[in-house]
Amino acid sequence: MLSRFSSSIVRQRIQKRQMSFELSSTQKEIQAAALQFSKDVLLPNASKYDKSGEFPWEIVRQAHSLGFMNPIIPEKYGGPGMGGLNSVLIVEALSYGCTGIQLAIVGPSLAVAPVYLAGTEEQKKKYLGMMASEATIASYAVTEPGAGSDVNGVKTKAVQKGDEYVINGSKAWITGGGHAKWFFVLARTDENPNTPAGKAFTAFLVDGDTPGITRGKKEENMGQKCSDTRTITFEDVRVPKENILGAPGAGFKVAMGAFDLTRPLVAAGAVGLSWRCLDESCKYALERNAFGTPIANHQAIQFMLADMTVNLELSRLYTYRAAAETDAGGVSSYSASIAKCFSADTANIAAANACQIFGGAGFNCDYPVEKLMRDAKIYQIYEGTSQIQRMVISRTLLQNFAQNGTSKMG
Repeated sequence: MLSRFSSSIVRQRIQKRQMSFELSSTQKEIQAAALQFSKDVLLPNASKYDKSGEFPWEIVRQAHSLGFMNPIIPEKYGGPGMGGLNSVLIVEALSYGCTGIQLAIVGPSLAVAPVYLAGTEEQKKKYLGMMASEATIASYAVTEPGAGSDVNGVKTKAVQKGDEYVINGSKAWITGGGHAKWFFVLARTDENPNTPAGKAFTAFLVDGDTPGITRGKKEENMGQKCSDTRTITFEDVRVPKENILGAPGAGFKVAMGAFDLTRPLVAAGAVGLSWRCLDESCKYALERNAFGTPIANHQAIQFMLADMTVNLELSRLYTYRAAAETDAGGVSSYSASIAKCFSADTANIAAANACQIFGGAGFNCDYPVEKLMRDAKIYQIYEGTSQIQRMVISRTLLQNFAQNGTSKMG
């Protein structure tokens, strides 16, 4: 009797603690609206902007009017106030249509994130309010020609002169750089090369019309061609000390903290691309005949579709988890890195499989999957390479094991 009673209590506790994997009705509405916009507007224009490389301003403005741009900006500052998970749903849906156009729409969120996390009330009112009021581009300027994953190698310097800082240096591969109204800039403010990164750099908000800023030519990239990527040079750019974001010397922490919010969004972009790869592959496999039957009936094709499905469902699930952790206020570097790494790697597998399923047509520019394959590669590179994500994951894993004697997190 006691044993049965104890089992009943355990079952009740399990039921109370049972996790829900179901989206709320509001989340389903957000997802459906974003997907409809993606299918109606982004997907039909994807090839056009891929070929022209033109920045899709008209679509960006439409997305802003619908609340799909800068979704994390709180309502207090005029934004949609969507939160992490809702933002991920939007990015995933937009990326289904075109990850290049999606990046033009949501890319400014990387510059918004540090302000959201570390900005003063005045900074938030000015810069978040600016982004919320109209379709505005802002850029996250950290990467340099000789400093990508090695952020400690940043050479751009900021020297204090009275109530101003004077910035000199060059930033590379800056998304949205040609159109940015303001930049988040990381610069070294400590001359001592032995000073740890956590104390050597300061973050600044730099208005795009400040004298001394030069915007380089638009880079011709392999994929996501309509995204505006450029080198930005700062030559004696004077910035008031009021534009320091966070504390002086704490810029590295501000810059890296933003990734906890934005890496789930990047992962969601890869998820959306994988989803599109799977749908295109299913459609083609049911239409294309070989050996007297649709190729979908061949086990070789079925296994590729099954693998794509498994990876898609798992990457989607963990991306949602990482986003939900940011909504709960937890530090999600570990989950964000898992989501970004797995989603990026499997998106590239999905794109390669889609091209294989299409056969010769997959190698042809008149069919959709060659673009998906070109667009997929960048997910293993920007906002931290897949190798950097593995470093974050393994470091966190080993620290947890050393402290708790187990690899299980949380």
